[in-house]
Amino acid sequence: MSESQRWEAVDAYFATRLAPDDEALTATLRESEAAGLPQIAVSAPQGKLLQLLAHIQGARRILEIGTLGGYSTIWLARALPADGRLVSLEYSPRHAEVAAGNIARAGLDKLVEIRVGAALDSLPLLADEHPAPFDLVFIDADKANNPHYVEWALKLTRVGSLIIVDNVVRGGRVADQNDTTPDVTGTRAALELLGSHPRVSATAIQTVGAKGYDGFALARVES
Repeated sequence: MSESQRWEAVDAYFATRLAPDDEALTATLRESEAAGLPQIAVSAPQGKLLQLLAHIQGARRILEIGTLGGYSTIWLARALPADGRLVSLEYSPRHAEVAAGNIARAGLDKLVEIRVGAALDSLPLLADEHPAPFDLVFIDADKANNPHYVEWALKLTRVGSLIIVDNVVRGGRVADQNDTTPDVTGTRAALELLGSHPRVSATAIQTVGAKGYDGFALARVES
């Protein structure tokens, strides 16, 4: 068994016992694949982690940047109370269409609003509505714009809010200063912003599993 096969086997073991997919989640992955969406959704254990963090946070309002097929959206929305709200920003109209169907099938369409367009266009419009602060922000979109997404997350949250940035390891490339590809430089800039910002306490964790070698950053708004 190769190292990656061992990671997948352990992920499958965890998922079966701690984060099993139900019909709505299974259908979301199936429909997303059938529609040709990239197979880059979070794993089941990662989705369950997002849900647990939202529960621990007591989140009533969640902002997600990057909807894809709605798999992570469903995990997060299931942590919300009946009067909660999740706003998810998705660049691709096709992805948003598939996600909307998946979210409706899961019975969460009354809690979730998908806004279509470039997130850096949607975020100022959202801010202009003067929404109540978001309790949790999950950033999982184009990595080159990660620092801008973090800046907007800080504007749209409150003391005690959580900000989660996915895919920050980039296969280890984030630590290679000779790597100047946009996804790496954007991720690196976001981490540097989180590490130096006076209002934030943050860390980053490396992970392995069905999605390979990667990781996420977790930040709490402190002031």
